[in-house]
Amino acid sequence: MKVSEYHKKGLKNFVEKEPEGYEMFGSAKEGAHRVEFYVKKSNGKISDAKFLSSKRCKKLMALADLVAEKIKGQSINSIKIDPQDILDFFKEEKEQDKMKNRLGIILKALKR
Repeated sequence: MKVSEYHKKGLKNFVEKEPEGYEMFGSAKEGAHRVEFYVKKSNGKISDAKFLSSKRCKKLMALADLVAEKIKGQSINSIKIDPQDILDFFKEEKEQDKMKNRLGIILKALKR
């Protein structure tokens, strides 16, 4: 899928400011790009996840939205994200080097 197609479908997990009732889960910044993840927990698992990011980069936003979907239901202490799986989802996107860089920022934010 292309990032533009993903955006047309709508970002399900993007928020403009820190969501009420959620706690900060992780954040990372690199140059002008920043991303923050917020979660709701239930029984040691992530019941919901939202992200806030700089709006400049559509690639970062699409990747963060997909990752937020992937971490829902996972244990709060052992999040598993397969970077290749995420990149494969967006394999039609040009500039895969930028996609890898933005995903790196996201994965840095989720390191506990």
